[in-house]
Amino acid sequence: MNRVAACVHLIISLFEALTAKDYPQIASIAQEMSKREHEADLTKNDIRNNLPSGIFLPIDKSSLLEILSLQDNIADCAEDIAVLLTFHNLEILPGFANEFQAFLKKNLETFEKGYDIIKEMEQLLESSFGGVEAEKVRKMVDEVAFKEHEADLLQATLLKKMFHQSDAMSTPAFFLWMKVIQEVAALSDESERLANRVRMTLEVK
Repeated sequence: MNRVAACVHLIISLFEALTAKDYPQIASIAQEMSKREHEADLTKNDIRNNLPSGIFLPIDKSSLLEILSLQDNIADCAEDIAVLLTFHNLEILPGFANEFQAFLKKNLETFEKGYDIIKEMEQLLESSFGGVEAEKVRKMVDEVAFKEHEADLLQATLLKKMFHQSDAMSTPAFFLWMKVIQEVAALSDESERLANRVRMTLEVK
C-alpha cells in the first residue's frame, strides 16, 4: 500500500502541471507514475508468491489476496489518470475549476482514509482482529464510506458545470474530461471497496 500511495500522491503534481498548462511536465509525471505503478505490481506479485501455503495465516488467504488486488486497482486508476492527460492538451476552464478541485481533493481524502485502514493491519493482527482496535477500524470504514458519498455529490455538481461549459470545449476535450473524471472517481470507489473488504475480514474473525 505504501507503493500504491507513492503512485497516488503524484496526482497532486499532475494537476498542478495541468493548471499551469505545463504539458511536458505532465508527460514526465506520467512516466514516473507508470514506474511507481510497476513497482507496486512487483511488490504485489512478491507478496503473492511468498504467501505460506499452510494454515498459519492470521486471516483467510483469499481475503488477503483480494485486499492486495483492490490496492492494485487504486494504483491502476492513478496511472490511468496520468495516461489520459497525455492524450490531449486539456485545460481546466474557469467555469468548472473550483468544482473540479473540490472533487479531486475529496477523492484523494477518501484514498488517504483507506490508506490509514491498511496502516492499522499490524495493530489488528496484534489484537487478533478483535476488541478496541477492530472497533476503531470499523469506524474508519464508515468514514471512508461517507467521504466516498461526498465525492459522488461533488461529481454530480461538477458534471452539471461541465455540461454547461461543453460549448467551450472541443469534442475530444469534452470526451477526455469525462474519462478523467470517471478515473478520479474510481479512486474513492476502489478505496471504499478496499475498506469494506477489510471490514468483512473483521466480521469473519
